[in-house]
Amino acid sequence: MTEEHTENLYSPNEDLQWLQRQHLRLKEEIQSTIIGQESMIDLLMIALLVNGHILLEGVPGIGKTLTARLFAKAIQAPFKRIQFTPDLMPSDIIGTMVFNTRNVEFEFKPGPLFSNLILIDEVNRAPAKTQSALFEVMQERQVTVDGTSYPMEFPYLVLATQNPIEQEGTYKLPEAQLDRFHFRIEMDYPSLDEEKAILRRFNQEDSNLLLGKINPVFTRENLKRAQSIVANIFIQEVLLDYIAEIIHRTRTTTDLFLGASPRASIAIMHSAKARAALQGRQFVLPEDVKELAYPVLNHRIILSADKEIQGIKPNDIIRQLIDQVPVPR
Repeated sequence: MTEEHTENLYSPNEDLQWLQRQHLRLKEEIQSTIIGQESMIDLLMIALLVNGHILLEGVPGIGKTLTARLFAKAIQAPFKRIQFTPDLMPSDIIGTMVFNTRNVEFEFKPGPLFSNLILIDEVNRAPAKTQSALFEVMQERQVTVDGTSYPMEFPYLVLATQNPIEQEGTYKLPEAQLDRFHFRIEMDYPSLDEEKAILRRFNQEDSNLLLGKINPVFTRENLKRAQSIVANIFIQEVLLDYIAEIIHRTRTTTDLFLGASPRASIAIMHSAKARAALQGRQFVLPEDVKELAYPVLNHRIILSADKEIQGIKPNDIIRQLIDQVPVPR
């Protein structure tokens, strides 16, 4: 009997214990190569459990691309990497119609978007025309060419990277696209001790050899089981109201030019349920909501002009708004 058929035979506690073990195994596999970045790995796991796309932001050389490759191997997902450039066209990533001389018909030739885990490197280097080609696939997990829709296989995740420092030759991401990213994860430089550990690890082997030693943790079937466990986590009505109040304040405060959409409130709810499951709880706590509000909201809000001039960060405003909302008891 397959794991998919026996899914309903497990008790909730057994399910949560299994999910925690899987999460620990995933972290161990990735951290066998990547030093530190524990919170980033946790957020990757949460995004996986709720089918969320991820925007990884950080300076070059801190392991964004390597992390995506490790993650793809750990979940046994076919992996494609797309380097975004200013001259990239939508058909370069979606695919195009090609004339087949054998049957004298045009046939669709899929582009690199057709995989399970897509790494878009330097996503902000392509113009808006190419960025818009991602809208449908990120939201509906399908692309439409000449009136025909082509669905993506499960799982389907987009990991995009961008460098927040270098602005020459880059384009601002459309708000509609930013809103389709479940999380924006900010990756920082390693600490001094982590830097020493990185040198020792890569003194012996290069990243390709370490990548070959990664053991798969999830299959397609047990990933569906994991997502089902998260979907069944209980969240109280008062916590739903709590999320709604936080999101509503992003739309009414004068500190922000643009507040968060309903997609953001749904993302916080799903993420909080996933965090609760990974911590072995069958219910969501206010701490889950507060913890996940930052990566969900930090790319969906736009600061007012005066706050931007003052050098205020989005997370500072998010913290203020959360502090203004009474915590449910």
